[in-house]
Amino acid sequence: MSMDFRGDPSAALLEVLDPEQNFMFVDHYLDVEYDLSQVFFIATANVMHTIPPALQDRMEVLRLHGYTEQEKIEIAKQFLVKKQLLAAGLNDKNLKFTDDGITTIIRGYTREAGVRNLEREIGNVCRKVARKVVKEGENYSTSLTAENAAEFLGVIKFRDTLAHEKSEVGLVTGLAWTEVGGSILSTEVTVVDGKGKLTLTGKLGDVMQESAQAAMSYVRSRAQRLGLPRDFYRHLDIHVHVPEGAIPKDGPSAGITIATAISSALSKIAVRRDIAMTGEITLRGKVLPIGGLKEKLLAAHRAGVFEVILPKDNEKDLAEVPENLRNAMKMHFAETMDQVLSVALESPLPEALAPVTEPAQTIASLPTQPEAPTAHQ
Repeated sequence: MSMDFRGDPSAALLEVLDPEQNFMFVDHYLDVEYDLSQVFFIATANVMHTIPPALQDRMEVLRLHGYTEQEKIEIAKQFLVKKQLLAAGLNDKNLKFTDDGITTIIRGYTREAGVRNLEREIGNVCRKVARKVVKEGENYSTSLTAENAAEFLGVIKFRDTLAHEKSEVGLVTGLAWTEVGGSILSTEVTVVDGKGKLTLTGKLGDVMQESAQAAMSYVRSRAQRLGLPRDFYRHLDIHVHVPEGAIPKDGPSAGITIATAISSALSKIAVRRDIAMTGEITLRGKVLPIGGLKEKLLAAHRAGVFEVILPKDNEKDLAEVPENLRNAMKMHFAETMDQVLSVALESPLPEALAPVTEPAQTIASLPTQPEAPTAHQ
């Protein structure tokens, strides 16, 4: 959508898509007028930020989420495997794909929202089997399983991060959204003697660094609840690190994760290993809604974490989450950071300083016919 000496495609599209102008659209190459008022245009885009605002304003935007793992398995079984077998000249007797084998390809050899690379890897398997059929005869038969996938496709390319083996002080499991789906993101905090310096590492973007600053200010305002002196920060340095430092990370949804990790490190209370969380934090400890809920829940489920803390305002977005995923997850909806800490920490904060807010609401599943979700960000 860039503009250069060859022309401006966004201006041409603006003329084509604007209903006030397209009935008299002129093709300047042929110098012919066209009436486009009854034409229905469909365009696709990977990202929205490169589309000029004036052009976006004339479009109806439909955001398509990535496939779930179960959807990818069904697409592969019903369409992709048959297509690639035919392309390689094989039949069902020569090669069979088990569900476990397809799942291994999805988890270990592809990292995407769609199924393009999945089809490519299935094609790789089919071509290798086709070579075996040529060498050993048309009666050659084999199957792809989780155990022998590496023989066909080589060393696993991607490894899912799993839940921590034990609960630790200052270690929290967060949830992140990426262009190829969701992932879990560990956040570590260490407290050492110093002069009140906050250090952030892990290639964090500007928005995430600001979230860490807001989380730190919240913790300082709640020092008494954590059993800390008001000036505790004067004698301590706090280091926040998000592992896999070579991968850029950004976004506001790590706010409650960082705040929980700092609170845990200062109070010396461990964070539960079996719980993950996502949400933006304000200076007053409010938990704000986030995007990519479906992808983040899928990431937690893949990692073996079946309990999550989510912003209360995201409860309406559960309608777009598959029912089997909703039933498998236990969800806590929190409005304040106090509620997050009451669920996430292994032991409660000191009795005399316990929060006065109501505990976070907990649901295990939705009704069979949830209310239609309202417009969300």
